[in-house]
Amino acid sequence: MAVETLMRRIPSVDEVLKTGTAGVAVERFGRLQVVAAVRAALDAIRAEVRSGGAAALEADLVAASALARLDHAAKPSVKPVFNLTGTILHTNLGRAVLAETAIEAAVAAMRRAIALEFDLATGKRGERDSLLRGLLCELTGAEDATVINNNAAAVLLVLNTLARNRDAIVSRGELIEIGGAFRMPDIMARAGCRLVEVGTTNRTHARDYAEALTDRTGLVFKVHTSNYRIEGFVAEVPARDLAVIAHGRGVPLVNDLGSGTLIDLARYGLAHEPTVAEAVADGADLVTFSGDKLLGGPQAGFIVGRKDLIARINKNPMKRALRMDKIRLAAIEATLALYRDPDRLVERLPTLRAMARPETEIAALAGRLAPVVAARLGDGVAVTVVDCASQIGSGSLPQQTIASAGLAIRPRAERGAGRALDSLAAALRALPVAVIGHIADGALVLDLRCLEDEAGFVANLAANPAALSDGDGDGLA
Repeated sequence: MAVETLMRRIPSVDEVLKTGTAGVAVERFGRLQVVAAVRAALDAIRAEVRSGGAAALEADLVAASALARLDHAAKPSVKPVFNLTGTILHTNLGRAVLAETAIEAAVAAMRRAIALEFDLATGKRGERDSLLRGLLCELTGAEDATVINNNAAAVLLVLNTLARNRDAIVSRGELIEIGGAFRMPDIMARAGCRLVEVGTTNRTHARDYAEALTDRTGLVFKVHTSNYRIEGFVAEVPARDLAVIAHGRGVPLVNDLGSGTLIDLARYGLAHEPTVAEAVADGADLVTFSGDKLLGGPQAGFIVGRKDLIARINKNPMKRALRMDKIRLAAIEATLALYRDPDRLVERLPTLRAMARPETEIAALAGRLAPVVAARLGDGVAVTVVDCASQIGSGSLPQQTIASAGLAIRPRAERGAGRALDSLAAALRALPVAVIGHIADGALVLDLRCLEDEAGFVANLAANPAALSDGDGDGLA
């Protein structure tokens, strides 16, 4: 049939809008969006006809195409996943999973007005820091506390407040780089302070700090190297000794713990990380730390310490630009409250529960899931239970791995095995809830340490048969 004839048969926008399918679309998405989608569908049909291809010209099929476009566009960009990477606090997967009480508190804050900056006792304006101050001081032993949107911002705000146009002394071995190529020297430069490096990469001594102190010094800065370790011929000045040196010259000591923890992780078989309370007790005038890493809460940056210094920080105009919203404040308060009962913290805080989960429990889970996954993926792959080494992630405890268990999925055919693994990983990502593992030693490995919803995982595998099939019933290999 001639192109001109086919073009004349293409329905108009009004004809498409009169179909039942278009009516359904209007109910769901509104007339404005449906008209735009119909026009886009008709443009695609015209282009197909001009190129000599076959196109569906019936009005109802055009409406169905427009509805499919709208459905696809309406899918949220923020999608849940099964984190089977073996990294508990995976930065690319949102880090900490919140406790149920934190989720409930956040939802309550979203549903209703709250007394965010309103003093219910006096009926006058209050301050949002008061919502968390008591808990933070109780849990850390600090005089005062404030919170902003993340720890990098906390460091930036502290440096800008105490050392703008002044010197900030830091060991050369503590000039860390965090994720995304953000480097401590760059943050210090943006804060407006002058970086004064002391010592060497592997060894810094007390005299190095003492000799660098002048009347231009704004603060002494200690950075906990939570995301790497230097071993061998090394030396650093303990925070307690550094506090004596700084205070002897009337200069504040700021201790950035990075990940930060409120409890001794050694009780759960992990390496000891300095707690915030220990840093305060060691004499730091201010301590900064994160909320969404070892603490197991939402993204936040905490600053605790001397009352007079916190007051200066709160007067900095940058504080308003970095402040927290009501939703995260509610979730943080609920998370911090869990730490009042450390004996039940593991069962209530997902991050700590994942870190402390026994290997035997995970291995038993792997044994149950192996035949299920094998049956679902077909004869083209072999699924075996394997030992895994989970890690904390997000720069926390970089040398610590935790014995775990998981599933190794290997193509049976050696030829094209690499492509088969890539296809399998892509197919798992295409499931209604994406399954994210990692490829190692010629296999796609699913570390099960963070998998708590066993039934949901199994149901998810069966939810999209097309995603896990190559069309001939033999699976993906």
